[in-house]
Amino acid sequence: MLSRISPLQISAYTATSAVGVGKAPLAEALENSRSGLRANDFGDAPLPTWIGRVEGLEDVRLPEPLASWDCRNNRLAWLGLQADGFLEAVAAARKKYGASRVALILGTSTSSIGETELAYTQLDGNGMFPPDQRRAAVHTPHSLAMFVRQVLGLEGPAETISTACSSSAKVFASAERLIRLGLADAAVVGGVDTLCGSVLFGFNSLELVSTEPCRPFDAGRNGISLGEAAGFALVERVQGGADAAPLRLLGYGEASDAHHMSTPHPEGLGAERALDEALLRAGLPPEAIDYINMHGTASQKNDEVEGALVARRFPATTHASSTKGFMGHTLGAAGIVEAVISLLAIERGLKPGTVGTRTIDEGFGPQIRLAPEHGEVRYALSNSFGFGGNNCSLVFGKAGAA
Repeated sequence: MLSRISPLQISAYTATSAVGVGKAPLAEALENSRSGLRANDFGDAPLPTWIGRVEGLEDVRLPEPLASWDCRNNRLAWLGLQADGFLEAVAAARKKYGASRVALILGTSTSSIGETELAYTQLDGNGMFPPDQRRAAVHTPHSLAMFVRQVLGLEGPAETISTACSSSAKVFASAERLIRLGLADAAVVGGVDTLCGSVLFGFNSLELVSTEPCRPFDAGRNGISLGEAAGFALVERVQGGADAAPLRLLGYGEASDAHHMSTPHPEGLGAERALDEALLRAGLPPEAIDYINMHGTASQKNDEVEGALVARRFPATTHASSTKGFMGHTLGAAGIVEAVISLLAIERGLKPGTVGTRTIDEGFGPQIRLAPEHGEVRYALSNSFGFGGNNCSLVFGKAGAA
């Protein structure tokens, strides 16, 4: 039997995506329903689709001591870490607890595979990578966490979670367990994923990529728009006095229904189990949720299953939306970016709309909204449903919410 968890404080958070670097441009885009999607201009032979590309990422340069880590994914991580005073917040936590007591848990689906793709185009006559690509630490799925660990000067437990699109939602669950079990006093959580050939052509081979900007829950939806993003949060036990912060992680739920490698369970069994566990750990009924950030990829089956789940579990007054139309589906970074959006909703009383969608499929309930609204958000739910039935739901709230 699940029981309520002790809330964790969200002491700092940030996200960088196609709509800009940090929380301010993200909030502005959500407020004005401004999409960051653009016609695909990535790679030598761009697919006819739309993407959420981070502007200027090619021009980012890592400091000389970190130059050996250079790749698109680590450059995006570096860019994202600079925003919203996040580096300073982590430095304060490191000083307070000690470097060995701050954990690092990051989600990604492809990590630095884009750099590995490039290396394979540069093989020498003996089939070897060129000297500047013989960087074993970069060509591994754990590259992101090793790089960020060095940047932040952390020495606590370090994890890479790769469960497709739920990767950087599940980081919050892992952080809660590490802190509750006394293995860490605080944790930096987050995720980074960048555009690369494997992602674009891989999803295209599954016939999941749209040739137009994605339209989540639209009657005429025809596929996803891919994007790239970085997001981070600092979580710790609830503090008192000057160190207190009003935002809380209240609950999480995880499930792996393993129904199919890329298609969700037709009744959404794993997704509903994750949702139920998140609400139970938060000690909340469905009607307490003021805003739901839905996974909402604009694929036929995902939207069908999630739309039905939300319609049957939540009252008509609940405001729900998909934010994939703002920055695209950022895969392993989707969970953290949408967690950040949920935290912004609570902090600013802003419930985002569903940009790009014109006519909601008649099979879905009134919870799904196209336009943003303002009003108090006491509790927000964020859904992240990944390939292979790797599902995660998160509940966030504000301190003292009734």
